[in-house]
Amino acid sequence: EVNQNYIPYVIETSIGADRLFLLTLCNAYTEENTEEKSRTFLKLHPAIAPVKAAILPITKKDGLPEKGQEIVELLKYDFNIIYEDAASIGKRYARQDLIGTPFCIAVDHQTLEDNTVTIRHRDTTEQERVSIAELHGRIAEATSFRRVFEKL
Repeated sequence: EVNQNYIPYVIETSIGADRLFLLTLCNAYTEENTEEKSRTFLKLHPAIAPVKAAILPITKKDGLPEKGQEIVELLKYDFNIIYEDAASIGKRYARQDLIGTPFCIAVDHQTLEDNTVTIRHRDTTEQERVSIAELHGRIAEATSFRRVFEKL
């Protein structure tokens, strides 16, 4: 009408589950480099991590797998749990870090003596000794969506 060239602009706003999922994955991907080693892991919030905990007996003998299965039975109805006893404990920790598992629970010979396990936290790699009776409550508190919304 005005005898000028016009470049049309189309703004297409789109948001869907695939874009949100990709955003979450990209945001969670973490690489840490220290002088000793480098580490890659998915730093997903425990509430949205698909696997909440991994049960990792130190060896495949001496009653440790059986104790590990008892812990799986204790937790499997309320949380998505992985039981793994293949390879070294360091390799198993690394595999769980890559899939974003927030807690690795190591079952060792001390577990048979005093019913305590070692919980390794994915984000800090810190380890703490906790009784088996406390496990459910600890994982439930850390993976609760209530904690997410309280921070907002």
